[in-house]
Amino acid sequence: MEMTGAQLLVRLLEAQGVDTIAGIPGGAALPLYDALASAGTIRHVLARHEQGAGFIAQGMARASGKPGVCLASSGPGATNLVTAIADAKLDSIPLVCITGQVPLSMIGTDAFQEVDTYGLSIPVTKHNYLVRRAEDLPQVISDAFRIAQSGRPGPVWVDIPKDVQTQRVAAPTVSACVPDQTPEVREEAVLRAAEMINRAERPVLYLGGGVIASGASHLATTLAEQAGLPTTMTLMALGAMPVDHPLAIGMLGMHGARYTNYVLQEADLLICVGARFDDRAIGKAAQFCPEAKIIHIDIDASEIDKIKTAHIGIQGDVTAVLERLLPHVQVQLRKKWLSRVNSLRSSHPLQMPGLDDPRSHYGLVSAVAACLDDEAIITTDVGQHQMWVAQAYPFRRPRQWLTSGGLGTMGFGLPAAIGAALAEPGRKVVCFSGDGSLQMNIQEMATAADEGVDVKIILMNNQSLGLVHQQQDMFYGKRIFAADYKRPTDFIRIAQGFGLDAVDLDRSAHPRASLAEALASKGPTLIHCSIDVNQKVFPMVPPGAANIEMIGG
Repeated sequence: MEMTGAQLLVRLLEAQGVDTIAGIPGGAALPLYDALASAGTIRHVLARHEQGAGFIAQGMARASGKPGVCLASSGPGATNLVTAIADAKLDSIPLVCITGQVPLSMIGTDAFQEVDTYGLSIPVTKHNYLVRRAEDLPQVISDAFRIAQSGRPGPVWVDIPKDVQTQRVAAPTVSACVPDQTPEVREEAVLRAAEMINRAERPVLYLGGGVIASGASHLATTLAEQAGLPTTMTLMALGAMPVDHPLAIGMLGMHGARYTNYVLQEADLLICVGARFDDRAIGKAAQFCPEAKIIHIDIDASEIDKIKTAHIGIQGDVTAVLERLLPHVQVQLRKKWLSRVNSLRSSHPLQMPGLDDPRSHYGLVSAVAACLDDEAIITTDVGQHQMWVAQAYPFRRPRQWLTSGGLGTMGFGLPAAIGAALAEPGRKVVCFSGDGSLQMNIQEMATAADEGVDVKIILMNNQSLGLVHQQQDMFYGKRIFAADYKRPTDFIRIAQGFGLDAVDLDRSAHPRASLAEALASKGPTLIHCSIDVNQKVFPMVPPGAANIEMIGG
């Protein structure tokens, strides 16, 4: 039996368990789209912009832990994907991106809608392919999914010329890929780490996104409980330990609680698990945890000793390492150290003004949380609203919180929420956004309406690029430039025009009731609320400063 390369590709995607993909067709990808239409086995979500398709695929991956898939055509279709793929690379999200390309004979001729997709994608992918023969597709697709989800996850890009899609080949036997085996954990390093934990007087457990990617949240919590470890989380790790766990000390770094950074300053041992010492988390590296020895556990050997030198570095899958480590860690109450931690918490708590007002920044986050259970998925865009949600929302489980961490991409939230709703249709999905961020991918409202996904957009509208406004106000002599919008945008009418329901809390006599009713409804809805542009994200570590030099809050 013969089939085209495009038909073979559909079969290969089916074999990998792909049931939903997001994309936009174009000339160089039409054979693939025709094969998808003929097969009818994979749901295609028509995005309104290729970046939206990339973030929809990311939302599926972040919510499920499985590789997401996005499609685009050549040229501008491919370049429009780059930001979403770079975002996946920095946040270690498994993604397989497939693009059409001009025919092989036209590559390098500056043909219509031709760009060097292979060369363009090298810096922002874990691996990439330019497929020159349809016979190579089984190996390439298998390798793409294997690489995307093996070791440290990340995006893989597969570029397929149009004539390769139409080439006829004999139908091969296809099967799902098998992820690579994780590195062997060095027993000697595990024993040394356990001894260091057992002997420490002021240890802190520092969790990163790798804990969630590995599915090791329960093991990390067990380690904390067993060894009496106060536990801090990066932005990407929120939910790895419930926020109200007695040992949780919240998010560290630029917008973490002041007491959290003070606790880290006093630590004599830092157990870093699945984190990469990002600058937003640790501030000035030389002054981060100055008294602490460091145990660094990470799947990616290149991260160990990259920013902070580890006294013990253990390369390995977080789950495997923690399973080996736990039997050697002594049960300890650490009453003296935990008493000091609680004293710092009492002396320097996180201030969240306006919690009782559902139309204030923190109050709106709190009011939304009160309407939802822990099954809900929360996505955000990037800006002040992102930090307010990170500070105030009670995250209690992994994969409850989806946000753009490393790249900080405005426009992430709405399409990621759509992807999460597609991957987890039984869960309520709420996207917190700002007026600046929402306008980056506002066209995906139409996609949400088409798909009927149960996504609620909480729009915190301050008529400004809030974080830019905040930094200009604080560090640039109050010279607010290109940060405030000149005229208001009617987001209610825009949402309705795209086919969404819309609620304006500004006009509601009973905002809590209106909010609860909107969140309880089915289908995509915009919930709008005006926020004072002068509200700040506090506390804040000034750019380039040490974490203990926080201001405000």
